[in-house]
Amino acid sequence: MPDHPWLAALKVYAHPRVIGMLFLGFSAGLPLLLVLGTLSFWLSEAGIARATIGHLSWVGLAYGFKFLWSPLVDRLPLPLLTRMLGRRRAWLLLSQVCIALALLGMANTDPVVDLTHTVFFALAVAFASATQDIALDAYRIEAVETEKQGAMAATYQAGYRIAMITAGAGALWIAASVDPSETTYDFRPWQVAYTVMAALMAVGILTTLIIREPEKKISSATTERELHAREKFAAFGLSDGLVSAAAWFYSAVLSPFIDFVQRYKWQAALILSLIAVYRISDVVMGVMSNPFYQEMGFTKDEVATVSKVYGVIMTIAGAALGGLLTMRIGVMRTLMLGAVLSAATNLLFVWLAGRGHDVGALVFTVSADNLSAGIASSAFVAYLSGLVNQAYSATQYALFTSVMLLLPKFIAGFSGEFVDAWGWANFFTGTALIGIPVLLLVWLVSRNHKAP
Repeated sequence: MPDHPWLAALKVYAHPRVIGMLFLGFSAGLPLLLVLGTLSFWLSEAGIARATIGHLSWVGLAYGFKFLWSPLVDRLPLPLLTRMLGRRRAWLLLSQVCIALALLGMANTDPVVDLTHTVFFALAVAFASATQDIALDAYRIEAVETEKQGAMAATYQAGYRIAMITAGAGALWIAASVDPSETTYDFRPWQVAYTVMAALMAVGILTTLIIREPEKKISSATTERELHAREKFAAFGLSDGLVSAAAWFYSAVLSPFIDFVQRYKWQAALILSLIAVYRISDVVMGVMSNPFYQEMGFTKDEVATVSKVYGVIMTIAGAALGGLLTMRIGVMRTLMLGAVLSAATNLLFVWLAGRGHDVGALVFTVSADNLSAGIASSAFVAYLSGLVNQAYSATQYALFTSVMLLLPKFIAGFSGEFVDAWGWANFFTGTALIGIPVLLLVWLVSRNHKAP
């Protein structure tokens, strides 16, 4: 008797590479808070000035500019490692080992004694972590076919969320458990916490050693274009070394952009517009969510419990459901569903603003919002993965993710002023309304969408 279609679709989560993405997602999510939120807590306890702590948050900019060195990850082989492991696993292993070593460096540097060294190791963690993200995105795109990308995104998000809880609440719990006194600063608890975090990078390192290198599928058109470019450089009478350097720069840096425009022609502008605004409702609303909770009278414990328990569970459930839906109804329909839900659930915050301090309403609102965000994220990752030419996986995906955040982050910068002028209800209604152009763009793109 054949399996029910939905049951058959669920079997995608038993795929070895989909399971492996859970552990790689953990490895990707672990370093982020250790150079941002958790580090800020440590520095604050150490008596570092608030202005200095604020400036150190710029360490996180490494994640926003990762597209600048993504061509190196795409095309530069690493001595010995690439030959032993393959291109993607080589870069993954190198970045994971660097993260672990830099975390150990942070663990053995007291910011009170030498803040410069702490900052140096934090920068090293952020840079290596952003590099791991580049290699991991490329691996995920190349490892399975497009219809399984939603499931890969779901298990990645589950691992990532678990890692963020570990690096946030977990690191603070470890530090508190070995702290002899909560009233005075002691370096040793933070040393222990960050040493444990460095050791947990073994999860990603072991997974990278176990998984298989994906087969890279490069089209004949891509190969011919790069070969033709090399011949044109050689026609200028350049030396062999200069020809090789120019050809490498063309294939690694310029060709990913040329390829995208040549494949999608006028639709490239439409696709980039969709990428730029798809998450706009969530990003703009998210900036003001914590100030909103505080003004509604919710305590830190209530917000932390709801966001860390119900929020995380529903995000993981939404991501899993999104991965399942992309298998059953396709990427574009799931993308449309995610866009509708992301905008519509923002209206629940209008309802919550009217109820005030109501923990039950907070649980329902946060759960629904995170469920919709999980569905949208899985569909969006699957869609972006399908746009990528595997010859330039790392570079093109890094570019897409940079475009994805640029406009929403800019608009979000004005969210506080909007709330001051118009109030919470109008703000949340506005974040829902700005999702309407997203629906139009999804519809326009889906009319011309071709499965890769």
